Amino acid sequence: MSEHYIEEYVVQESDIDELNHVSNIKYVEWIQEISKAHWYKVTKGTGFDTSYFWVVSSHNIEYKASALLNETVLIETYVEKFEKAFSYRIVEVKDKTSGKLLMKSLTKWCMMDMQTKRIARVPKELFELFRIN
Repeated sequence: MSEHYIEEYVVQESDIDELNHVSNIKYVEWIQEISKAHWYKVTKGTGFDTSYFWVVSSHNIEYKASALLNETVLIETYVEKFEKAFSYRIVEVKDKTSGKLLMKSLTKWCMMDMQTKRIARVPKELFELFRIN
C-alpha cells in the first residue's frame, strides 16, 4: 500500500464562498498544499527534496458534498502510481465526524529537475520511499 498522509483542518470563514460552503478554489489550494507537505515529509533529507520539484499537468476533481463553516475535515493524500516523469496523486477530503467523502481528486504531476528546470524521469528510489509497487 502506498504511503498515506493526512491532515486535519477546521473550515474558516475565508474558505467559504457566496453559496456558504467551501469554495472550489480552496479545494484546489488544499490539493496543492497537502501534496507539497506529503512530498517534503517523505523526501526530507534524502536529496530528492532539493533536486526535484513538481508541476501540475492536470486536475480531475469530483465534488461529492459541501464542507461548511467550522466543520472539521480530514484531507488525505497518497501517490497512486509513478509513470515515466509523472506522479498520479489522489486527494480525498472527508467530514471528520461522519467520514462522508466531500471531494476526491486525481492530479497528474510532472517531475522537474531543480537545476535544469526540465522534465525528469521519476527515480526508482522514490518508488520505495512512497511504497509504490
